[in-house]
Amino acid sequence: MNNWKQDSLTNHVSLITKGTTPTSIGKEFQENGINFIKAESITDAGKFISSAFAFIDESTHEILKRSQLQDGDILFSIAGVLGRIAVVDKDILPANTNQAIAIIRLSSNSEIENDFLKHLLNSEFVKEQIRRINVQAAQANFSLADINRLQIQFPEETKEQTKIAKILSTADVVIEKTQAAIAKYKAIKQGMLHDLFTRGIDLSTNKLRPRYDDAPELYKESKLGWIPREWEIKQLSELCTMKSGDGITSENIYELGDYPVYGGNGLRGFTSKFTHEGEYTLIGRQGALCGNITRVGGKFYASEHAVVVTPETSVELDWLSQKLFSMNLNQYSEATAQPGLSVFKILPLLTETPPFDEQQKIAERLKSIDNKLQTEQTYLRKM
Repeated sequence: MNNWKQDSLTNHVSLITKGTTPTSIGKEFQENGINFIKAESITDAGKFISSAFAFIDESTHEILKRSQLQDGDILFSIAGVLGRIAVVDKDILPANTNQAIAIIRLSSNSEIENDFLKHLLNSEFVKEQIRRINVQAAQANFSLADINRLQIQFPEETKEQTKIAKILSTADVVIEKTQAAIAKYKAIKQGMLHDLFTRGIDLSTNKLRPRYDDAPELYKESKLGWIPREWEIKQLSELCTMKSGDGITSENIYELGDYPVYGGNGLRGFTSKFTHEGEYTLIGRQGALCGNITRVGGKFYASEHAVVVTPETSVELDWLSQKLFSMNLNQYSEATAQPGLSVFKILPLLTETPPFDEQQKIAERLKSIDNKLQTEQTYLRKM
């Protein structure tokens, strides 16, 4: 990188400013009008969420002349969530913004390309500076002076900047498409969970049963409503046993080791001994992870932050895992300073229970969509 420079951002801009909330000057938001951009109007990927725009009238827009946006302006969130970056385009103009967003406008004689600067501000080099400046702040906040002091690195040749920006923009497009695919598969799975856990699969046709309204003779009434005639209502205690994992100190968890350590949110690291061997489901039992479901296998260490679920022989584990996921167990956590999930509260819960063969079919359907989700999520991490 001998042909790269390092400099202060302030030497390459004609303007770094921020906006004002209309209510602070006696003005009100409108139902429609001039777009008013807030930090929540920008995604982590740098896209605008038009449905999250507020609106002001033309007279307010004129009063807030300092923060009127122009095509090519770079927006940088400086309050709440720091460092969300977006580039203004003509599609959202005219527009204005508030004090939670800084406006960065390159000078006409700057050596830096606009698209390159957008990606540079998203780089780890800049984010590390933001973390250092913000580390002592009680709340996430970044001043205009802080932005002016940011150090930037860039190639002297604008042609190289353009190539770099093009590569990163191409990756951004792929990331956005992958995120959209993940969202689609998650929505599909939610629909599948509802259908498979209320209608199930007719083993004679290998298809979803008709809905109750279309074929009421295939259903019977139960404590949980209408269910397929072949199903039963059982407590979770009849389907499995549950037991909290063992305590382990952070000193005994390593980046590498013989056996994985699982907590309430999946893999925590590795250690030198194991508590379980075989196929199990884990439920997160503390804090924000209450009710989180993790499917594990092999030799592993289950920490005290996880509940280990062991199915009865008449229960298909993958079906049970999906069923537990669909039950939103977090709602049963006890509201304390550190929310916790008690197995004594979970085990009496009632659930619709198909025969074993049908459990397998349901699990296979759900596993197919999970595999697609896993593929997309792996690709997203790579990108």
